[in-house]
Amino acid sequence: MEISQNFTIGSTAQVQAAAKTSNSDMNMEDFLKILAASLSMPSMGGSEGGSDQSMDYMSQMIQFSTIEQLQDLSTSLTTTMLMTQQQQALTMIGKEVTVVQDGERITGTVEKAKFLNGYATLHINGKDYYMNSVMEVGAGS
Repeated sequence: MEISQNFTIGSTAQVQAAAKTSNSDMNMEDFLKILAASLSMPSMGGSEGGSDQSMDYMSQMIQFSTIEQLQDLSTSLTTTMLMTQQQQALTMIGKEVTVVQDGERITGTVEKAKFLNGYATLHINGKDYYMNSVMEVGAGS
Protein backbone atom coordinates (compact mmCIF):
# COMPACT_ATOMS: atom_id res chain seq x y z
CA MET A 1 0.00 0.00 0.00
CA GLU A 2 1.45 3.34 -1.03
CA ILE A 3 1.08 6.24 1.39
CA SER A 4 0.39 9.59 -0.22
CA GLN A 5 2.92 12.33 0.49
CA ASN A 6 0.40 15.08 -0.26
CA PHE A 7 -1.47 16.61 2.65
CA THR A 8 -3.53 19.69 3.43
CA ILE A 9 -4.14 21.33 6.79
CA GLY A 10 -6.29 24.43 7.02
CA SER A 11 -5.75 26.69 4.06
CA THR A 12 -2.14 25.69 3.51
CA ALA A 13 -1.10 22.82 1.30
CA GLN A 14 2.34 21.30 1.72
CA VAL A 15 2.89 19.10 -1.29
CA GLN A 16 5.91 16.98 -1.91
CA ALA A 17 6.43 15.89 -5.47
CA ALA A 18 6.07 12.15 -5.74
CA ALA A 19 9.31 10.50 -6.70
CA LYS A 20 9.13 9.47 -10.33
CA THR A 21 11.49 7.00 -11.84
CA SER A 22 12.45 6.97 -15.46
CA ASN A 23 14.50 4.58 -17.51
CA SER A 24 17.62 6.62 -16.74
CA ASP A 25 17.25 6.30 -12.94
CA MET A 26 19.32 3.68 -11.16
CA ASN A 27 17.85 1.82 -8.21
CA MET A 28 19.84 0.03 -5.52
CA GLU A 29 19.49 -3.37 -7.20
CA ASP A 30 20.97 -2.03 -10.46
CA PHE A 31 23.78 -0.40 -8.52
CA LEU A 32 24.64 -3.65 -6.71
CA LYS A 33 24.68 -5.56 -10.02
CA ILE A 34 27.15 -3.05 -11.49
CA LEU A 35 29.29 -3.23 -8.36
CA ALA A 36 29.38 -7.05 -8.44
CA ALA A 37 30.23 -7.07 -12.17
CA SER A 38 32.96 -4.48 -11.64
CA LEU A 39 34.57 -6.54 -8.90
CA SER A 40 34.43 -9.84 -10.80
CA MET A 41 35.45 -8.80 -14.34
CA PRO A 42 38.99 -8.08 -15.46
CA SER A 43 39.65 -4.51 -16.47
CA MET A 44 40.37 -3.44 -20.05
CA GLY A 45 44.04 -2.91 -19.17
CA GLY A 46 44.52 -6.59 -18.38
CA SER A 47 44.82 -6.26 -14.61
CA GLU A 48 42.64 -8.17 -12.19
CA GLY A 49 38.99 -7.19 -11.61
CA GLY A 50 38.08 -4.29 -9.39
CA SER A 51 40.67 -1.79 -10.55
CA ASP A 52 41.31 1.33 -8.50
CA GLN A 53 39.49 3.50 -11.03
CA SER A 54 36.31 1.42 -10.91
CA MET A 55 36.48 1.31 -7.11
CA ASP A 56 36.75 5.11 -7.05
CA TYR A 57 33.65 5.26 -9.24
CA MET A 58 31.79 2.86 -6.95
CA SER A 59 32.86 4.84 -3.90
CA GLN A 60 31.51 8.03 -5.47
CA MET A 61 28.23 6.30 -6.36
CA ILE A 62 27.85 5.17 -2.75
CA GLN A 63 28.53 8.69 -1.51
CA PHE A 64 25.97 10.19 -3.92
CA SER A 65 23.41 7.60 -2.86
CA THR A 66 24.03 8.42 0.80
CA ILE A 67 23.62 12.15 0.16
CA GLU A 68 20.37 11.53 -1.71
CA GLN A 69 19.00 9.46 1.17
CA LEU A 70 19.98 12.16 3.68
CA GLN A 71 18.19 14.80 1.59
CA ASP A 72 15.06 12.63 1.49
CA LEU A 73 15.24 12.18 5.26
CA SER A 74 15.64 15.93 5.78
CA THR A 75 12.59 16.63 3.61
CA SER A 76 10.58 14.06 5.54
CA LEU A 77 11.61 15.53 8.91
CA THR A 78 10.75 19.06 7.77
CA THR A 79 7.31 17.90 6.65
CA THR A 80 6.74 16.14 9.97
CA MET A 81 7.83 19.24 11.90
CA LEU A 82 5.45 21.47 9.92
CA MET A 83 2.52 19.11 10.45
CA THR A 84 3.22 18.88 14.19
CA GLN A 85 3.49 22.65 14.49
CA GLN A 86 0.21 23.12 12.62
CA GLN A 87 -1.56 20.65 14.91
CA GLN A 88 -0.17 22.40 17.99
CA ALA A 89 -1.40 25.76 16.70
CA LEU A 90 -4.91 24.38 16.23
CA THR A 91 -5.00 23.12 19.83
CA MET A 92 -4.12 26.61 21.12
CA ILE A 93 -7.25 28.29 19.76
CA GLY A 94 -9.15 29.79 22.71
CA LYS A 95 -6.21 29.47 25.11
CA GLU A 96 -4.42 32.32 26.81
CA VAL A 97 -0.82 32.60 25.65
CA THR A 98 2.12 34.85 26.27
CA VAL A 99 4.38 35.63 23.34
CA VAL A 100 7.56 37.68 23.12
CA GLN A 101 8.17 40.07 20.24
CA ASP A 102 11.06 42.54 20.19
CA GLY A 103 11.67 41.86 23.90
CA GLU A 104 8.09 42.75 24.86
CA ARG A 105 5.80 40.18 26.51
CA ILE A 106 2.27 40.16 25.06
CA THR A 107 -0.53 38.14 26.65
CA GLY A 108 -3.87 37.41 25.00
CA THR A 109 -6.29 34.75 23.85
CA VAL A 110 -5.56 32.93 20.61
CA GLU A 111 -8.39 33.93 18.28
CA LYS A 112 -7.37 31.76 15.34
CA ALA A 113 -4.50 29.86 13.80
CA LYS A 114 -3.17 30.77 10.37
CA PHE A 115 -0.73 29.01 8.09
CA LEU A 116 1.81 30.92 6.01
CA ASN A 117 3.94 28.83 3.63
CA GLY A 118 3.33 25.82 5.88
CA TYR A 119 4.36 27.62 9.08
CA ALA A 120 1.75 28.13 11.80
CA THR A 121 0.99 31.57 13.20
CA LEU A 122 -1.30 32.49 16.09
CA HIS A 123 -3.68 35.46 15.84
CA ILE A 124 -3.63 37.26 19.22
CA ASN A 125 -5.05 40.74 19.93
CA GLY A 126 -5.37 41.45 16.21
CA LYS A 127 -1.77 40.49 15.31
CA ASP A 128 -0.10 37.33 14.04
CA TYR A 129 2.80 35.69 15.91
CA TYR A 130 4.93 32.71 14.93
CA MET A 131 4.81 29.63 17.14
CA ASN A 132 8.46 30.04 18.16
CA SER A 133 7.57 33.29 19.97
CA VAL A 134 5.21 31.50 22.40
CA MET A 135 6.58 31.60 25.96
CA GLU A 136 3.57 30.43 27.98
CA VAL A 137 0.22 28.71 27.42
CA GLY A 138 -2.69 28.83 29.87
CA ALA A 139 -6.20 27.37 30.03
CA GLY A 140 -7.90 30.39 28.50
CA SER A 141 -10.73 32.67 29.57
